[in-house]
Amino acid sequence: MLPSLFISHGSPMLALTETPAHAFLRGLGRTLRPDAVVVVSAHWTTRRLTVSTSARPETIHDFRGFPAALYDCQYPAPGDPELARRLARELNAVPAERGLDHGAWVPLSLLFPEADVPVVSLSLPTEWPNAELVALGEKLAGLRRENVLVIGSGSLTHNLMALQAQGAATPAWVGEFTDWVHARLVADERAALLDWEGAPQAKRNHPTPEHFQPLLVAMGAGGQAERRHHSVEHGVLAMDVYAFA
Repeated sequence: MLPSLFISHGSPMLALTETPAHAFLRGLGRTLRPDAVVVVSAHWTTRRLTVSTSARPETIHDFRGFPAALYDCQYPAPGDPELARRLARELNAVPAERGLDHGAWVPLSLLFPEADVPVVSLSLPTEWPNAELVALGEKLAGLRRENVLVIGSGSLTHNLMALQAQGAATPAWVGEFTDWVHARLVADERAALLDWEGAPQAKRNHPTPEHFQPLLVAMGAGGQAERRHHSVEHGVLAMDVYAFA
Protein backbone atom coordinates (compact mmCIF):
# COMPACT_ATOMS: atom_id res chain seq x y z
CA MET A 1 0.00 0.00 0.00
CA LEU A 2 1.24 3.46 -0.84
CA PRO A 3 2.41 5.73 1.96
CA SER A 4 1.14 9.26 2.31
CA LEU A 5 3.84 11.87 1.76
CA PHE A 6 4.78 15.25 3.11
CA ILE A 7 6.98 17.06 0.60
CA SER A 8 8.83 20.30 1.20
CA HIS A 9 8.63 22.09 -2.14
CA GLY A 10 10.81 25.08 -1.25
CA SER A 11 11.39 27.61 -4.02
CA PRO A 12 9.66 27.17 -7.41
CA MET A 13 13.19 26.87 -8.84
CA LEU A 14 13.22 23.36 -7.41
CA ALA A 15 11.68 22.36 -10.74
CA LEU A 16 14.82 23.39 -12.65
CA THR A 17 17.71 23.41 -10.15
CA GLU A 18 19.60 20.18 -9.55
CA THR A 19 19.76 20.36 -5.78
CA PRO A 20 19.80 17.31 -3.48
CA ALA A 21 16.03 17.66 -2.98
CA HIS A 22 15.48 17.81 -6.76
CA ALA A 23 17.50 14.63 -7.26
CA PHE A 24 15.75 12.87 -4.39
CA LEU A 25 12.27 13.56 -5.76
CA ARG A 26 13.34 12.33 -9.19
CA GLY A 27 14.46 9.08 -7.65
CA LEU A 28 11.43 8.73 -5.39
CA GLY A 29 9.09 9.01 -8.34
CA ARG A 30 10.70 5.99 -9.97
CA THR A 31 9.63 3.89 -6.97
CA LEU A 32 5.97 4.93 -7.10
CA ARG A 33 3.24 4.17 -9.60
CA PRO A 34 -0.08 5.45 -8.27
CA ASP A 35 -3.30 5.45 -10.25
CA ALA A 36 -3.97 9.04 -9.12
CA VAL A 37 -2.67 11.73 -6.76
CA VAL A 38 -4.61 13.82 -4.27
CA VAL A 39 -2.51 16.81 -3.26
CA VAL A 40 -3.04 19.41 -0.53
CA SER A 41 -0.84 22.42 -1.27
CA ALA A 42 0.13 25.32 0.97
CA HIS A 43 -0.65 27.60 -1.98
CA TRP A 44 -4.37 26.87 -2.20
CA THR A 45 -5.81 28.16 1.05
CA THR A 46 -9.54 28.50 1.65
CA ARG A 47 -11.96 28.95 4.53
CA ARG A 48 -14.11 26.00 3.44
CA LEU A 49 -12.67 22.74 2.12
CA THR A 50 -12.71 22.79 -1.67
CA VAL A 51 -11.80 20.21 -4.30
CA SER A 52 -10.84 20.81 -7.92
CA THR A 53 -12.99 18.92 -10.42
CA SER A 54 -11.01 20.16 -13.43
CA ALA A 55 -10.47 17.54 -16.13
CA ARG A 56 -7.46 19.41 -17.51
CA PRO A 57 -6.03 21.57 -14.74
CA GLU A 58 -3.90 24.44 -15.97
CA THR A 59 -0.38 25.06 -14.74
CA ILE A 60 -0.52 28.09 -12.44
CA HIS A 61 2.62 30.23 -12.23
CA ASP A 62 1.78 31.81 -8.89
CA PHE A 63 5.08 33.59 -8.28
CA ARG A 64 7.03 36.62 -9.48
CA GLY A 65 10.60 37.55 -10.28
CA PHE A 66 11.91 34.20 -11.53
CA PRO A 67 13.68 33.33 -14.82
CA ALA A 68 11.60 33.04 -17.96
CA ALA A 69 12.36 29.32 -18.18
CA LEU A 70 10.28 28.73 -15.06
CA TYR A 71 7.26 30.48 -16.57
CA ASP A 72 7.65 28.34 -19.66
CA CYS A 73 7.18 25.18 -17.59
CA GLN A 74 3.91 23.38 -18.16
CA TYR A 75 2.66 20.33 -16.32
CA PRO A 76 -0.28 18.98 -18.36
CA ALA A 77 -1.32 16.13 -16.06
CA PRO A 78 -5.00 15.24 -16.37
CA GLY A 79 -7.45 15.68 -13.56
CA ASP A 80 -9.81 13.02 -12.24
CA PRO A 81 -13.27 14.61 -12.07
CA GLU A 82 -14.92 11.37 -10.93
CA LEU A 83 -12.60 11.04 -7.93
CA ALA A 84 -12.95 14.76 -7.23
CA ARG A 85 -16.75 14.62 -7.18
CA ARG A 86 -16.59 11.59 -4.89
CA LEU A 87 -14.32 13.47 -2.49
CA ALA A 88 -16.66 16.45 -2.60
CA ARG A 89 -19.50 14.19 -1.45
CA GLU A 90 -17.54 12.25 1.16
CA LEU A 91 -15.77 15.27 2.66
CA ASN A 92 -18.61 17.79 2.26
CA ALA A 93 -16.22 19.86 0.16
CA VAL A 94 -17.06 22.54 -2.37
CA PRO A 95 -16.42 21.44 -5.98
CA ALA A 96 -14.56 24.02 -8.09
CA GLU A 97 -12.50 24.30 -11.26
CA ARG A 98 -8.87 25.07 -10.42
CA GLY A 99 -5.45 24.45 -11.88
CA LEU A 100 -2.26 23.23 -10.24
CA ASP A 101 -0.34 25.83 -8.22
CA HIS A 102 3.42 25.53 -7.86
CA GLY A 103 3.10 23.70 -4.55
CA ALA A 104 1.47 20.93 -6.58
CA TRP A 105 3.06 20.95 -10.03
CA VAL A 106 6.67 21.63 -9.03
CA PRO A 107 7.15 18.45 -6.93
CA LEU A 108 4.88 16.43 -9.23
CA SER A 109 6.95 17.44 -12.25
CA LEU A 110 9.91 15.75 -10.56
CA LEU A 111 8.04 12.72 -9.26
CA PHE A 112 6.12 12.03 -12.47
CA PRO A 113 7.79 14.00 -15.28
CA GLU A 114 5.64 12.40 -17.99
CA ALA A 115 2.56 14.10 -16.44
CA ASP A 116 0.64 10.87 -16.95
CA VAL A 117 -0.79 10.42 -13.43
CA PRO A 118 -4.17 12.13 -12.81
CA VAL A 119 -4.09 14.81 -10.13
CA VAL A 120 -6.86 16.12 -7.87
CA SER A 121 -6.16 19.24 -5.80
CA LEU A 122 -7.74 19.60 -2.37
CA SER A 123 -7.58 22.99 -0.68
CA LEU A 124 -5.96 23.73 2.66
CA PRO A 125 -8.52 25.16 5.12
CA THR A 126 -6.02 27.21 7.09
CA GLU A 127 -8.50 28.32 9.76
CA TRP A 128 -9.23 24.74 10.83
CA PRO A 129 -7.73 23.61 14.14
CA ASN A 130 -4.76 21.28 13.87
CA ALA A 131 -6.82 18.31 15.05
CA GLU A 132 -9.30 18.85 12.19
CA LEU A 133 -6.46 18.88 9.65
CA VAL A 134 -5.25 15.54 11.00
CA ALA A 135 -8.83 14.25 10.87
CA LEU A 136 -9.03 15.33 7.22
CA GLY A 137 -5.98 13.20 6.54
CA GLU A 138 -7.60 10.28 8.34
CA LYS A 139 -10.59 10.56 6.01
CA LEU A 140 -8.21 10.39 3.04
CA ALA A 141 -6.31 7.37 4.38
CA GLY A 142 -8.57 4.85 2.64
CA LEU A 143 -7.46 6.18 -0.74
CA ARG A 144 -4.09 4.55 -0.16
CA ARG A 145 -5.74 1.12 -0.47
CA GLU A 146 -6.99 2.22 -3.90
CA ASN A 147 -3.45 3.06 -5.05
CA VAL A 148 -4.07 6.79 -4.74
CA LEU A 149 -1.09 8.78 -3.48
CA VAL A 150 -1.96 11.39 -0.84
CA ILE A 151 0.54 14.29 -0.72
CA GLY A 152 0.77 17.25 1.60
CA SER A 153 3.00 19.83 -0.06
CA GLY A 154 4.45 22.60 2.07
CA SER A 155 7.85 23.22 3.66
CA LEU A 156 9.24 22.01 6.94
CA THR A 157 10.57 25.54 7.49
CA HIS A 158 9.39 28.61 5.60
CA ASN A 159 10.69 32.04 6.58
CA LEU A 160 11.18 33.84 3.28
CA MET A 161 12.34 37.02 5.03
CA ALA A 162 15.44 35.14 6.21
CA LEU A 163 16.46 33.64 2.85
CA GLN A 164 20.18 33.50 2.23
CA ALA A 165 22.35 32.65 -0.76
CA GLN A 166 22.21 29.04 -1.91
CA GLY A 167 24.82 27.07 0.00
CA ALA A 168 24.79 29.36 3.04
CA ALA A 169 25.20 27.87 6.50
CA THR A 170 22.03 26.82 8.31
CA PRO A 171 21.27 28.93 11.41
CA ALA A 172 20.81 27.11 14.71
CA TRP A 173 17.17 28.20 14.96
CA VAL A 174 16.32 26.21 11.85
CA GLY A 175 17.94 23.07 13.23
CA GLU A 176 16.21 23.44 16.60
CA PHE A 177 12.81 23.35 14.98
CA THR A 178 13.50 20.62 12.43
CA ASP A 179 15.08 18.41 15.09
CA TRP A 180 12.06 18.85 17.34
CA VAL A 181 9.63 17.97 14.55
CA HIS A 182 11.68 14.96 13.50
CA ALA A 183 11.86 13.61 17.03
CA ARG A 184 8.11 13.99 17.54
CA LEU A 185 7.31 12.35 14.18
CA VAL A 186 9.50 9.28 14.56
CA ALA A 187 8.21 8.79 18.11
CA ASP A 188 4.63 9.12 16.77
CA GLU A 189 3.91 11.82 19.37
CA ARG A 190 0.89 13.18 17.58
CA ALA A 191 -0.47 15.04 20.57
CA ALA A 192 2.72 17.11 20.68
CA LEU A 193 2.47 17.83 16.95
CA LEU A 194 -1.05 19.14 17.40
CA ASP A 195 0.63 21.86 19.46
CA TRP A 196 3.52 22.39 17.04
CA GLU A 197 3.23 26.18 17.33
CA GLY A 198 4.75 25.79 20.79
CA ALA A 199 7.85 24.01 19.47
CA PRO A 200 11.29 25.65 19.78
CA GLN A 201 11.66 28.46 17.21
CA ALA A 202 8.30 27.61 15.59
CA LYS A 203 7.26 31.21 14.94
CA ARG A 204 10.65 32.12 13.51
CA ASN A 205 10.51 29.19 11.08
CA HIS A 206 6.82 29.67 10.25
CA PRO A 207 5.67 33.29 10.53
CA THR A 208 2.41 31.97 9.04
CA PRO A 209 1.24 28.34 9.39
CA GLU A 210 0.19 27.29 5.90
CA HIS A 211 3.45 25.60 4.90
CA PHE A 212 3.47 23.38 7.99
CA GLN A 213 -0.21 22.45 7.95
CA PRO A 214 -0.01 20.03 4.97
CA LEU A 215 2.25 17.85 7.13
CA LEU A 216 -0.65 17.36 9.55
CA VAL A 217 -2.89 16.18 6.71
CA ALA A 218 -0.24 13.78 5.41
CA MET A 219 0.35 12.49 8.95
CA GLY A 220 -3.35 11.82 9.42
CA ALA A 221 -3.51 9.92 6.14
CA GLY A 222 -0.72 7.50 7.06
CA GLY A 223 0.97 5.61 9.85
CA GLN A 224 4.50 5.60 11.23
CA ALA A 225 6.66 8.45 9.95
CA GLU A 226 9.96 7.91 8.17
CA ARG A 227 12.17 10.76 7.02
CA ARG A 228 13.15 9.96 3.45
CA HIS A 229 15.14 13.11 2.76
CA HIS A 230 16.73 16.04 4.57
CA SER A 231 18.56 18.99 3.08
CA VAL A 232 18.45 22.76 3.49
CA GLU A 233 18.34 25.31 0.69
CA HIS A 234 19.03 29.04 0.92
CA GLY A 235 20.16 28.53 4.51
CA VAL A 236 16.65 28.38 5.98
CA LEU A 237 14.40 26.23 3.76
CA ALA A 238 14.40 22.68 5.15
CA MET A 239 13.50 20.40 2.25
CA ASP A 240 12.52 17.37 4.32
CA VAL A 241 10.33 14.64 2.86
CA TYR A 242 8.43 12.30 5.17
CA ALA A 243 6.59 9.11 4.28
CA PHE A 244 3.79 7.86 6.51
CA ALA A 245 3.54 4.15 5.80
